[in-house]
Amino acid sequence: MVSKVIPQLHVITDTSGGKYSHEELARFALEGGADVIQLRDKTLPSRELVRIARNIRALTLEYSASFIVNDRVDIAIASGADGVHLGQDDLPIAEVCKLMDDRFVIGVSCGSVEEATEAEQSGANYIGFGHMYPTSSKTKLTPQRTLAELTEIVNAVKIPVIAIGGITIDRIGELLEAGAAGIAVIGAVCNSSDPKTATHTLRQAFEQ
Repeated sequence: MVSKVIPQLHVITDTSGGKYSHEELARFALEGGADVIQLRDKTLPSRELVRIARNIRALTLEYSASFIVNDRVDIAIASGADGVHLGQDDLPIAEVCKLMDDRFVIGVSCGSVEEATEAEQSGANYIGFGHMYPTSSKTKLTPQRTLAELTEIVNAVKIPVIAIGGITIDRIGELLEAGAAGIAVIGAVCNSSDPKTATHTLRQAFEQ
């Protein structure tokens, strides 16, 4: 299992572009230097999703990276993932904590200080906050967030805050300056013609 130091660069696999599979995207991202692979798919049947999750789990172990499943606690458990990322309408954090030991990482998408502090108090290990910039990678139920709102969330909790939504290399600096511990990307990698190079470019931005 991963430590509770949440790594910086999360790549969320998305196959809606039809070019690459979840496993292919995961391998490209890992070769490019991703710290965390997040598997996200709301359409596949459970049997297929757990097969994919186990394949990605094997890849992340090969690259000494972390593996998180979005929404599906059952798939995370069945695949031996390091953790799960929950939305506001998913299984409550307290219930997840009952199912897993304290090595299991729990991330939660939050849109306000109130949601973030509640998640932290309930046992979350990191907060996902966004969308920070215009993006077409997923349906948006919340408004675009500002850097000031990001800083407000960061100052309200002690756990890491990961920024998400429309993030490109030229925006990483201002997100880190606003207090983000890291970023999560979908389109910047999954919609790229060269996901490995796209990930490597993002990785270099942190090292600079």
